[in-house]
Amino acid sequence: MIDPVDLTARLIACPSITPADGGAQDVIEQALRSIGFEVHRFLHGSAPDGPVPNLFATRGSGGPHLAFAGHSDVVPPGAGWTGNPFEPIIRGDLLYGRGAVDMKGAVAAFIAAASGVPQDSGTISLIITGDEEGPATHGTVALMDWMAERNIRPDMILVGEPTSNKRLGDTIKIGRRGSVNMWIDVPGTQGHVAYPQLADNPITRLVSALDVITRDVLDEGTDWFQPSNLEVTDITVGNPATNVIPSAASARLNIRFNDRHRGDDLVDRVRAHLVRYAPAATLGAKISGEAFLTAPGQLSELVASAIHSETGLEAELSTSGGTSDARFLSALSPTVEFGLVNATMHKLDEAVAIVDLQILTRIYARVLTSVRSERKPTEQ
Repeated sequence: MIDPVDLTARLIACPSITPADGGAQDVIEQALRSIGFEVHRFLHGSAPDGPVPNLFATRGSGGPHLAFAGHSDVVPPGAGWTGNPFEPIIRGDLLYGRGAVDMKGAVAAFIAAASGVPQDSGTISLIITGDEEGPATHGTVALMDWMAERNIRPDMILVGEPTSNKRLGDTIKIGRRGSVNMWIDVPGTQGHVAYPQLADNPITRLVSALDVITRDVLDEGTDWFQPSNLEVTDITVGNPATNVIPSAASARLNIRFNDRHRGDDLVDRVRAHLVRYAPAATLGAKISGEAFLTAPGQLSELVASAIHSETGLEAELSTSGGTSDARFLSALSPTVEFGLVNATMHKLDEAVAIVDLQILTRIYARVLTSVRSERKPTEQ
């Protein structure tokens, strides 16, 4: 058996600030090879967003094929830590270090769980990227392409993001909202404020457009998702003069949307409003990910049952929160997310309860055992 606390500590000691690896995937590879996994690694992309380290590991044969997805990269630690964020330390009942919760602890727990499961337990794989905390352009998507070239397609995917809110096991994510950022640039004609008839104020056009755009009710929500919301995140003019009508104005907005929409459709919806008030404006957009939902079923039931057996909790099925690489993986197979308590993720003095690492390992082991029991008699 691999000790999840020790493995988490060894991973924390790797300064894997996205997209740097810092030796984290070396540690993962060594642990996986020691318990019978075949490990494949490759770099993808180039500066400034790369190269990104990616790892795919597999063990066993037959179905069902359960894949665990996670990331070895972390966000920058920032200043103000009590100690060195990359020197793991146990104080009391907590293990401190950047990545303890998000999400080196879950990666370690799954590997530890796999170490205690017989090697004839069907197919287990790990999909580990080094840029989930970054642009996410050279990581999971590249891994999915690598898998497609080899006809590898899991039957179900468990993502180890820290989904628990107050207690380990209280929340499973079965979907996520999509996200699209948009940039609006409105040209105008510069002029003196005393002679507005000789100018064209881009601010007036922009504000009029934004008023309609922000009042547009996108939907009322669904059974599993809250209403989609649009938020203006920046307005820029850059005009230092008080007596000059500026020549340009710009704005930025973000929409977090549920599965009633597609990103491209929302961009078209905003553009339709924009052209009414600023026909010369330009609209740029980047879709970070589409909304997805894995309807309650076999996978969420397996995870919820394992949680209940170890904690006594009835996990809530949720689609709240931001985005994760599950937005990509859900195109392959039914995908749910479950991991540690998220209270300290991305914060100073990030820490995980040692007992939570141990319980999470047992939960993951129960999931693996339950998946094995789903195999057909001919596959045993």
